[in-house]
Amino acid sequence: MEFFRKVPKELWRDYHWQVQNRIKTKEELEKFIKLTREELEGIEKTKGIYPLAITPYYLSLIDPEDPEDPIRLQAIPRAVEVDERIQSYGEPDALREEGDIPGLTHRYPDRVLLQVTTFCAVYCRHCMRKRIFIQGERAINSEQLKSMLDYIKSHPEVREVLLSGGDPLTLSPEKLDLILSEIRKITHVEIIRIGTRLPVLAPQRFFDPKILDILEKYSPIWISTHFNHPKEITPEAQEAVENLLRRGIPVLNQTVLLKGVNDSPEVMLELMRKLIRIKVKPQYLFHCDPIKGTIHFRTSLEKGLEIMRYLRGRISGYAIPTYAVDLPEGKGKVPLLPEYLIESNGTKHTFLSWDGQQVEYDICEL
Repeated sequence: MEFFRKVPKELWRDYHWQVQNRIKTKEELEKFIKLTREELEGIEKTKGIYPLAITPYYLSLIDPEDPEDPIRLQAIPRAVEVDERIQSYGEPDALREEGDIPGLTHRYPDRVLLQVTTFCAVYCRHCMRKRIFIQGERAINSEQLKSMLDYIKSHPEVREVLLSGGDPLTLSPEKLDLILSEIRKITHVEIIRIGTRLPVLAPQRFFDPKILDILEKYSPIWISTHFNHPKEITPEAQEAVENLLRRGIPVLNQTVLLKGVNDSPEVMLELMRKLIRIKVKPQYLFHCDPIKGTIHFRTSLEKGLEIMRYLRGRISGYAIPTYAVDLPEGKGKVPLLPEYLIESNGTKHTFLSWDGQQVEYDICEL
């Protein structure tokens, strides 16, 4: 976007400058983009409920002439978010993440999720945790952290801890170092995973050796990030990923299937190809959760299966994500696959090949 061309390179590459200069009001945004009526109404109606914040970097990826730009749809509020019909569907916490200890979710036996901040560099319109936006921008305090750590210590079956938020890597280096060091003192915790969208929204975070040093110090650490569209894979994003990989930190990607953003087989194929090119492993393609204020982004399950059928055979198997639905009421994720076994008769089976051919296969057993 031409408006940022005069920003000195050293500032543009500075994460703190990006965060300090986030666009947070209608007046600021109108300096860069001619807003539609739906957006103008959306910004006003979502005030105090689903706030607006966009880094200059992420805003620069938007085509200001395209009202349906996929970055724009993810970042700029629209009136539909608070439309009465949309608000009548879904729940703020449809996945039942809230438990006895605030900010801690223990859904699967061997892992727990810790929400360590409510702050995000950009407030994505499809966020599964839109309920926390209204809480303001704050990190957990020492008392909350102690409760979480005591819980983990009392559950020796927990071998993996996922830091989430908000975005954990927006924390100060000192706070991040403290949290990671305390978790590492728990002997039965083997893996720490961090869910962050900063490689997409403010990749400049990973240009800072201090942050990289902290992450490397507490290895093994895995990063789960969240690229949704090929436009998000930029030279800056690639540099951020490369810096993580050089420190021995693998990067996984969890894409959300979003109507109007990436619900096209061709777009999804391009995204997966670009992810592999920058050495990010596609892990999940999530069906959009039934969260209040996000229902307009949901597609049918058939659309997701159509995309999975399209990917098969057109890209290597390691580049194909698992299409998954996160079940309501905290019942966990279930994978969905197109049906390739279409008929069985004794040892004889008929399969559908990736390009639609019916193939007979006799699986004899001795």
